[in-house]
Amino acid sequence: MTSILPVSLAAEDYGAAILHSNGGVLVNRSAAPATSTLFPGDAVETQPGTVAKIELTGSDIEINPETVAEYEGDEIVLEHGRVSVNTSRGFKVRVGCVIVTPANPAWTRYVVTDTDGKVTVAALKNDVNFDSRSANPQPAKQSANAGRVSVREGEQKSREEKCAAANVKAARAPAQDGILDSPYTVGAAGGVAVGLICLGLCHGDDPISPSSPKR
Repeated sequence: MTSILPVSLAAEDYGAAILHSNGGVLVNRSAAPATSTLFPGDAVETQPGTVAKIELTGSDIEINPETVAEYEGDEIVLEHGRVSVNTSRGFKVRVGCVIVTPANPAWTRYVVTDTDGKVTVAALKNDVNFDSRSANPQPAKQSANAGRVSVREGEQKSREEKCAAANVKAARAPAQDGILDSPYTVGAAGGVAVGLICLGLCHGDDPISPSSPKR
């Protein structure tokens, strides 16, 4: 108790969380003790056959074996693997451009799996929302929930984690086009080339001599 109590107080003071592990868990690439404080921005990695549990006020998150995730205070950023969430505080899971959020403030339990670029969400208790964000700017008149899919309790749905491809041509900076691609530059270069050719071909066979300038 004397060792756990200071950790709990630190978590409350800084809005952090408590991490419990049974060995084989890394935090920021270093071996984690059985109980430690987890702060926003900390990366958690579980080895095969190991599980970690994150506890904070109103939520607990189980990180399954062979999973890499980053704790961000009110959400987990899942790089790959699987996490189980039990929350009454709307705790979220983000994977790439996909974010999973409880549909209401009631106790919600759901599982998020990320494998081979596909995100799968299973709603075990209460509903969750499955939102997808595009890399392209959204038109002002478009609804913020246009990419939302609801996963009802007992359902499971999947979607790609990738952002929609951006319009590379439209986003290309003018400087990237290069000055040599300018039509004005091309035209000027052509004129210089013609002038150089004319110097060699447009005069007669006899070279111009200072002693006979009119020759």
